[in-house]
Amino acid sequence: MADRTFAIVGAGMAGAKAAVTLREEGFDGRVVLIGAEPEAPYERPPLSKGYLAGESGREEARVHPDGLYAEHRIEVEQGTAVTALDAAAHTLELRDGRVLSYDRVLIATGAVPRRPPIAGVELEGVHVLRTLADADALRTAVERGGALAVVGAGWIGCEVAASARGKGNDVTLIEYAEQPLAGVLGAELGAFFAGVHREHGVRLLTGARVERIEGHGRVEGIRLADGTRVPCDTVVLGVGVAPDTRLAEAAGLRVDRGVLADEHLRTSHEDVFVAGDAANAWRPRYGRHVRVEHWANALEQGPAAARSMLGRSESFDALPYFFSDQYDVGLEYVGLHSPSDRLVLRGRLDEQHFNAFWLAEDGRVTAGMHVNDWDSIEPIKRLVGDGLAVEPERLAAAEEPLVTVVS
Repeated sequence: MADRTFAIVGAGMAGAKAAVTLREEGFDGRVVLIGAEPEAPYERPPLSKGYLAGESGREEARVHPDGLYAEHRIEVEQGTAVTALDAAAHTLELRDGRVLSYDRVLIATGAVPRRPPIAGVELEGVHVLRTLADADALRTAVERGGALAVVGAGWIGCEVAASARGKGNDVTLIEYAEQPLAGVLGAELGAFFAGVHREHGVRLLTGARVERIEGHGRVEGIRLADGTRVPCDTVVLGVGVAPDTRLAEAAGLRVDRGVLADEHLRTSHEDVFVAGDAANAWRPRYGRHVRVEHWANALEQGPAAARSMLGRSESFDALPYFFSDQYDVGLEYVGLHSPSDRLVLRGRLDEQHFNAFWLAEDGRVTAGMHVNDWDSIEPIKRLVGDGLAVEPERLAAAEEPLVTVVS
């Protein structure tokens, strides 16, 4: 394979891990890792946590030490956007006019922040958080202090609110639903996180719709649909992301809520693969396509895609996993539950130390989560991974060690 070129479009976690895996698996051809940002590959979780709070530096967010790419003979093109992919001709067109021929290519373009169509989003002081540059700008605002409003109480919104509050900012968290994180975890656990934020001094406005962002050149406040005005110096839009499928769509690849791929992460063209936030891949475990936006998915899917590019026949069917840190509340979630699944709680929410399980109609545990109960993650993975059916009463009985429930 020494005369072959494998290209990777997107130099985030998935792309960087894929590039290194190609070398570790013995590929001796040309590897080109192309990133639109002028940064060495980095991880995104610190952007809303330690990096935003000023507790960690840029180097700590790096996926690999900078010298590792040269050691592995990986060509890293930083600050280089790919403007077109011609799957039939096996070429990539770069923003500077160069054309790169490839034998196989991995799309790892990630996702882009959603910007709601409301008046005032163009004002100075309105931020999204996706890139290191975004984090730098927001970190400056947080360190300056003042009043900060976060629109959207999903994972990013809640983590930004916690980081900003920890730095002493006056924080208002605005959510359209009745509870933060309700769309992901449901109303009961959403109410728990609402309490956590309020306990830390966040002004939480739920069931609230933003009418417009007000200001004269710079943000001065937010006006809600009910007439409420929220004074603020900084606004963070945390209303989710969309998979970056622009390159794939223009190339004629199949796209549906992400770039569609089979269980080997191969797209509708045999020499084009996809991994990370942009991938909507077939999961044998669930019998459907699943797109996961979290760190662990990119960490595992990038190497899996690299092995598929090398002709390995293994399928990617890892359990979805994510984590979050808000104040002194840490959690890990494993699996994939449906809104109709039954929620079973183990432990006491008021002690901020508990487990949550979601059960399908047949009693199988489809997902599990812990809050500040770090020793429970392995039994939770076993319950979910093996699809074990457990009586709800037994799951809820905190006096029985969780390890014996799965044995």
